[in-house]
Amino acid sequence: MLDLAFVREHLSVVEEKLRNRNANPEEVLGDFRTIESRRRAVTRELETALARRNELSKKIGPLMGAEKKGSITPEQKSELEALSTEVLKLKEGIPALEEQAKAADTALYDILATIPNLPHDSVPIGNDERANVEVKRWGTRPEFDFTPKPHWELGEQLGILDLARATKITGARFALYWDLGAKLERALMNFMLDLHTREHGYTEVLPPYLVNSESMYGTGQLPKFEQDLFKVPQGERDLWLIPTAEVPVTNIFRNETLDAARLPVSLTASTPCWRSEAGSYGKDVRGIIRQHQFQKVELVKFARPEESYDEHEKLTRAAETVLEKLGLHYRRMLLCTGDMGFSSAKTYDLEVWLPGQGLFREISSCSNFESFQARRANIRYRPEGKKGSEFLHTLNGSGLAVGRTWVAIVENYQQADGSVVIPEVLRPYIGAEKIEARKL
Repeated sequence: MLDLAFVREHLSVVEEKLRNRNANPEEVLGDFRTIESRRRAVTRELETALARRNELSKKIGPLMGAEKKGSITPEQKSELEALSTEVLKLKEGIPALEEQAKAADTALYDILATIPNLPHDSVPIGNDERANVEVKRWGTRPEFDFTPKPHWELGEQLGILDLARATKITGARFALYWDLGAKLERALMNFMLDLHTREHGYTEVLPPYLVNSESMYGTGQLPKFEQDLFKVPQGERDLWLIPTAEVPVTNIFRNETLDAARLPVSLTASTPCWRSEAGSYGKDVRGIIRQHQFQKVELVKFARPEESYDEHEKLTRAAETVLEKLGLHYRRMLLCTGDMGFSSAKTYDLEVWLPGQGLFREISSCSNFESFQARRANIRYRPEGKKGSEFLHTLNGSGLAVGRTWVAIVENYQQADGSVVIPEVLRPYIGAEKIEARKL
């Protein structure tokens, strides 16, 4: 959420950055100007009424004292009656003004809840992914003396991926892994967690997979993206299956104030994730690129504002290291203003090369949300040498999306005989060097 005072005082800047985000300011901001104008008018009227009441009360005090002592004059008594009548009228009108001011505040915050974060000045301006900027490329594309196959063909032929039975069990966009296919998925999760905790300084957490609406609001999924979520009604309240571990991990510190000396806090978690994929009909219908349920290792940081962009680079680098240790060719893309997520101020996408499909595919998004999520979730810190508290900055990224890493390994390490060589760093986790065909 943006700061109300900032939006009020820099409305033209907000409108410009919304246009850069490919959004219509009039649609996003709605009646902000009208409501804010009314709020200011009501606030002035309320403050005037309160000040007048206090002024009259000071005058009434001595007159009431004189009346109690029996020394009040006729003129003073007349004045007391007039002042008392005015105070009573003010008292009767003040609650209505307070309700109007409160209603205006609520309306403004309802608008703020739907305004996306503003892009950082270093983000390139553009309408869609075509304006994204490649800032780095690592490794080389593998060369094959045969036509490489996509993972859905390899998985079926090897007997490690069974989409037909998964569809029978649940429906489309779910997967069933067999034997070394399942072990590869588990190995990737353990490898990533070990790397991030042992080498990158992250603390592992295991959060709940169901969260309440307050948690979804805190990270920006609600109210705007309800259609993308899986809701689980629970009596008088709603719970939600997490779309990413970002939600429960970020909300660990909701409504808390951290000491500056504790920052940055770096947390990692491996969880299943659920997304309805609303609006993705017809996209990536083959294979396991776009699933309703998938595994992901998440990286989350809580940082001082002045350090958050350095931490953003470190977080992105941690995700890149996974790809490099697995020997997977990738590129880092800086997303343009029109391609960023709702809550992000700046995002790098890591895209891995998939030879079976002949394209780069996103495998991690690493974002700095600045104070956007912290303001929604009320996560603060106490700056050293200052009084009071301020909103800290939150960051997160996939470190990595496990299913897509599984895809990348199967497609990049496929052999002419249809087998798949297991990357050396994963062999201790799997207990095998190669995946060969098995019967389902």
